[in-house]
Amino acid sequence: MHGGGLRAAAGHYGIAPEQWLDLSTGINPHGYPLPAPPAEVWARLPEPDDGLEVAAARYYGCEGLLPLAGSQAAIQLLPQLRPAAGRVGLLAPSYNEHARAWRMAGHRVEALPALGDAVPAAIEAHLPQLDVLLLVNPNNPTGLRVPVETLLRWHQQLAGRGGWLVVDEAFMDTSPGHSLLTMNGRPGLLVLRSLGKFFGLAGARVGFLAAEPALRAALAERLGPWALSGPGRWAATRALEDRAWQEQARTALTAAGTRLDQLLRRYGIATEGGTALFRWGRHEDAVAIQDALARQAILVRRFDDPASLRFGLPGDEAQWHRLEQALEAL
Repeated sequence: MHGGGLRAAAGHYGIAPEQWLDLSTGINPHGYPLPAPPAEVWARLPEPDDGLEVAAARYYGCEGLLPLAGSQAAIQLLPQLRPAAGRVGLLAPSYNEHARAWRMAGHRVEALPALGDAVPAAIEAHLPQLDVLLLVNPNNPTGLRVPVETLLRWHQQLAGRGGWLVVDEAFMDTSPGHSLLTMNGRPGLLVLRSLGKFFGLAGARVGFLAAEPALRAALAERLGPWALSGPGRWAATRALEDRAWQEQARTALTAAGTRLDQLLRRYGIATEGGTALFRWGRHEDAVAIQDALARQAILVRRFDDPASLRFGLPGDEAQWHRLEQALEAL
């Protein structure tokens, strides 16, 4: 499950890419305002003591974070650190790169329900048979957020028999009090973070893995030296250090998410979940709605099981007005 695909949509509908309003990604449309990096950042190999790890420890509230070229690097490699043919439980729908990576490494992926009040009970029923439980928290696209106490209880059960709880917190930055990062270092607990969504720096490809030291070392060995570019490290350090911008962004995104929720409901798209960066809801006419919006050069994310739509945030008042006009035309 990915947002984006703007060029493919532009080609399919015969509308130039620059004319589109892309609401498919869940990325902050007002990302961190980076200045141009100094010339030496481009000219030198990345240095491990450039301040990135210190800035990350302060922002996330924990030590022992492994920098990655986006959390995707860990998503692809972590399945290779466990014996093949393990049983891995993932919510469905959720970010599909997780399931893809575990299947490619020879593991058996079991889809767990991501909708309704029965989700925790369903997970607990499957937990005794799982080697790994992997949750995107809050979930993408449903927005389901599992409480910390519940996650820790599941972790304890898994770790007691050598299993893992892997939690992808890609959308946790607007609600940091619900993060598991302060529990970093516990055996069998792995947490992924990224600067792509909240900070709007998807192109910088910067993320982190929080895990016990031996596991971090094993993954670092597979990654090799210079896993992050110098400009990426420079950009991430500045974004992580800017507390004033972070607080302003959380306030603005929360308000924008509420506004998007109200707008969609006003035009008959009842949202059931989401985060400050996107809203999601089931709709039997999801295919037709996505197509009708695309014909007006507005790209949203569609899911087939269940039939549903995810809307990201417009970036300015002109874009808000354009989305409202398109919804009204439906």
